[in-house]
Amino acid sequence: MQPPAPAERRPTRRVRRALSAIVGLVALVFLVTPPVSAVALPTPLQLVSNLDLECFKTSPYQPPAVGLTLRHLNPVLSGLRSEQVTLGQRDQLCVPVAKNGVIPPDGVLDFIRFVDLSCYRVTGPAANKPLVLSQLNPVLRDVPRKQITLNRPEQLCVPVAKNGVLPPAEVLRVVSHVDLLCYGATPNVPMNRALTLQQLNPVLVGKIPTADVRVSYSRQLCVPVYKGGDDIPADVLEIVRWIDLEKYDITARAITPVDLALRHLNPVLARLPEERATLTAAVQFGVPVAKDGRIPPG
Repeated sequence: MQPPAPAERRPTRRVRRALSAIVGLVALVFLVTPPVSAVALPTPLQLVSNLDLECFKTSPYQPPAVGLTLRHLNPVLSGLRSEQVTLGQRDQLCVPVAKNGVIPPDGVLDFIRFVDLSCYRVTGPAANKPLVLSQLNPVLRDVPRKQITLNRPEQLCVPVAKNGVLPPAEVLRVVSHVDLLCYGATPNVPMNRALTLQQLNPVLVGKIPTADVRVSYSRQLCVPVYKGGDDIPADVLEIVRWIDLEKYDITARAITPVDLALRHLNPVLARLPEERATLTAAVQFGVPVAKDGRIPPG
């Protein structure tokens, strides 16, 4: 029989209890501490400068008559009054694309590929706000700055999921608060640029092939707004408040119609019913811009 271990090698009952308490405390920390996000938030400039949306005409759909109070988020437009709007007919779905084979960088792509916006007609008084726009995306940096005037609101574009494919939780936390109010803007200046657009959202990759389009006249400026009743986290607000997209008409080849089921992501509209939408033609293209020289941070 082996002799007993020397006393100094045997942990005392007090030591064993202390070790057990430490192990229990570590386990509790792992249980109550939320996991570190798998995807770090991009800076406002990283996300906005890489965000391009191709807008498709959809089959008509009239949602329930929902009244919304909208407040401007971008600091350049902080002086404009709140807007009271009612959701009208859906007429577009805008989806993320890459231009000329330039794919957004890793980390940024994780967010951009899930920015899908369903656009509904709205009306309101004219803003009559003069602005100077400059392009942010590197592919279009040579497009000259121009002065425009914001006119009446025409669309409200809100985040949706397609065919039940939800973004990862850390991505959903951001994209669910991307709400853009689109104003008619004049003058309507042609870009006259040929671009190749490639789908980025996983639901449309393979359904809509990479295509050449011709970008013609500018029509709208879409600016970030807060919908009454929303609760935007502070770090998310610092990103979405800088999303300004200028929308241009495009000419593109015909597509095979794509049938989709749309579900609202923003908490304010989460109770609206699922919508059926058929994409019938590519009609507009939204590109990121800065207003009055205010470049997004980062």
